[in-house]
Amino acid sequence: MSSTAVRSEYASLLTSTLPSVIRSEAENERHIALLEELDRKGSRMSAAERRMAALLTLLIEEFEEHHYALKAVGPIDILNELMMANNLKQKDLLDVFGNPSIVSEILRGKRRLTTEHIRRLSRRFHVSPEVFF
Repeated sequence: MSSTAVRSEYASLLTSTLPSVIRSEAENERHIALLEELDRKGSRMSAAERRMAALLTLLIEEFEEHHYALKAVGPIDILNELMMANNLKQKDLLDVFGNPSIVSEILRGKRRLTTEHIRRLSRRFHVSPEVFF
């Protein structure tokens, strides 16, 4: 297919679908549906349809990166999440921290985790020590 024919087909796709910067969840869902429709064609997708799929992918990624971005969390947030996921209370971490006041101070943010605490926590929860940095 000539580049003129590809451009013509692409222009037709643009006109019929009207992709644009996504500003709402409804628009995002519409763009996802269009992309899924193209993806179902698989290897039968034309060059113009591949260009459209690439455009839709960029638009969707841009929207989702801004609207569904993960928030940065600190080590105490991670520890609290691990405790909740394992149904643990402060007293259940005495083997890691040694005494109740240290557990309490760490969970309230009044004390920082030491290297030894992180080593013990990573072993206790079977996670990489990096999750606490």
